[in-house]
Amino acid sequence: MTDQLSRVFAALADPTRRDLVARLASDGEASVGDLAAPYPVSVQAVSKHLKVLEDAGLVSRGEGGQRRPVRLEAEVFDLMTRWIERYRREAEERYSRLDAVLAELSDDQSVKQSVEQSIEQSIEQERGAS
Repeated sequence: MTDQLSRVFAALADPTRRDLVARLASDGEASVGDLAAPYPVSVQAVSKHLKVLEDAGLVSRGEGGQRRPVRLEAEVFDLMTRWIERYRREAEERYSRLDAVLAELSDDQSVKQSVEQSIEQSIEQERGAS
């Protein structure tokens, strides 16, 4: 995967990695050992999960010696939010247009009666076919 958005969504597809992100969001930075403590897997396995999150840009590790705390890189969530917001906005616009059409239909009694007759005919045809 080349783009960051794909790497971020792929990284978050795993529930353990989502849990690590949630813990870092609520608790702040932590050591790999602290992050690994609640899981029934090795520290190395958690380190591999953190490497995936780090490659996606979701977390970073601090500088310095033995203790390299892991911290969340919150700005990556802005990238995800913009992508999701774009499609949410487009869906809302489509629903608004549909609401407007339905409102026009409900105001026009002849169209409403025509739609109701059409629905009733369809139901009768289905009953006759079964």
